[in-house]
Amino acid sequence: MIRLVTALGVGYVLGSKAGRRRYEQINRAYRAVSQSPATKKAIDVGRQKLSERLSTEPRMTEIKQIDDTTSVYAPEPDRR
Repeated sequence: MIRLVTALGVGYVLGSKAGRRRYEQINRAYRAVSQSPATKKAIDVGRQKLSERLSTEPRMTEIKQIDDTTSVYAPEPDRR
């Protein structure tokens, strides 16, 4: 929410100083970057890494596969 308010404020200031055409140009560039698949992928990867880093649940490693549907798992050693 804070990012949205900040972006709107910056857009308003830049738009009022540079004129409507420049504001529209900045807005189109922002939308192109924010809706890009590469940007979305980078955000998803970052969120996943942050989630893994902040998770309180231990990461599990497969120790032994008993049969096709059953495996034994144990927590990974803490690497911090």
